[in-house]
Amino acid sequence: MKKSTIASLLSLSMVIGLFTGCAAPAATAAPDAGTVTADTEEAPAAEETAEAAETSEDVTITFMASQDWIQDAEMELGEKFTEETGIKVDYQIVPSDQYESLLMTKINAGECTDIFGGQSSQFSIVTQFDVEKNAVDLSGESWAGNVDPAAAAELSVDGKLYGQPIQDVSACWAVAYNIKTFEDLGLEIPTNYAEFCDVCDKILAADIIPIYECVSDGWHHVCWTEAAIAATQADPGYPDALNNNKATFEGNKELETMFSQLKEMADKGYMGDNFMSNQYADAASSIASGEYAMVLYNQGLGAEVNAVDADFPVDNIGYFVNPLCDNQALNVNYCGPSRFVFSGSKNIDAAKKYLEFMASDESLAYMTENVGKFNQLPYSNAPSAYSDVVQSFYDRYPEKVAVFQASVKYYNPAWMDIGADMSAMFLGEMTPDEVLKDIDKLRAEQAAAASDPAWQ
Repeated sequence: MKKSTIASLLSLSMVIGLFTGCAAPAATAAPDAGTVTADTEEAPAAEETAEAAETSEDVTITFMASQDWIQDAEMELGEKFTEETGIKVDYQIVPSDQYESLLMTKINAGECTDIFGGQSSQFSIVTQFDVEKNAVDLSGESWAGNVDPAAAAELSVDGKLYGQPIQDVSACWAVAYNIKTFEDLGLEIPTNYAEFCDVCDKILAADIIPIYECVSDGWHHVCWTEAAIAATQADPGYPDALNNNKATFEGNKELETMFSQLKEMADKGYMGDNFMSNQYADAASSIASGEYAMVLYNQGLGAEVNAVDADFPVDNIGYFVNPLCDNQALNVNYCGPSRFVFSGSKNIDAAKKYLEFMASDESLAYMTENVGKFNQLPYSNAPSAYSDVVQSFYDRYPEKVAVFQASVKYYNPAWMDIGADMSAMFLGEMTPDEVLKDIDKLRAEQAAAASDPAWQ
């Protein structure tokens, strides 16, 4: 379904909803012609309605999330939610490099917001968030059965669903590139790391910075490590060995290659002079300007660049898989930002209503239409909006391998710490081997905190 069509249908449904909402009480209570209805039968219902409205108007639910997890479109729907229910929504957006620490402080103090955002993962929702204690079981909610089974598995413990996906988890982090720039320079999509370097060298020779990177956000540069799926391809049992403390990151040949290649990319100038201070929020505008040719991004970049510059066609952005370690498989990850209802909330029912609203057909269609990077939200009742360019990208890579965030214990919770180590590596303060050794240490600390028997 085209996004413009989705918008038209949603607009119509909202208009119908408004009129239906205004007409419903009259239609329910309207007597037949000539029939007299006793006041005693009418009054209690009116009083109950007034009391319910007053109660809703007094409720404000708080929702804390990391930067870029709550889109403008969701806040627009939040206003619609308030119009329909009287329940207000206070969105609290926290910089990504501060969010995890603040969230855990609030959870551990029992003072968390009514709804909190957190990365899904069948491992970390237990070891990090302890959702059985700190989140509300959502298994019985009307929308729960619509969640994609693979996404639901990353939000469940012992068959109980504790979270609701926020974003499109079908999109993977890939190298997004300016198609026109590639055509002008006679470049082909690289199929290994050597070819990728050749592409970068030719782009540099044309006075264009090959790659936009933004280390200052603390997390984006770590997305390059999704090429760690090369280690799984080399040894399909490697993730299980890591999860049972039978293997380490240190000493793994593929992982050593991956970090060494990342350091080499920076040293060769492929990321430009400002990659340590660049910000993720400027990625789309930087590509639109033509100063940069590529950026590691999801499949919504074309729409975001077009929003910055209407003369830049959406389909002028193409995609190819992260080529570190000569990878040619899609890095699949059904984990992503999700909504959790805090078990200590005094507004659990109101928070559940918000989640129900966000999982409705109309809301999912609105999010798909108005957020460029959302092509297929993980719900059976969400529309699909893949462009031909994006579909051709997925078709090009039939092999799919789960990323470490989804397949390896204690990796996702260490994400920001890995980012800090990688920053030190780029600056020459740590070696790739030292980064790997520290990941083992970080995972061991997480395992100890979780009393994981494999580490005891």
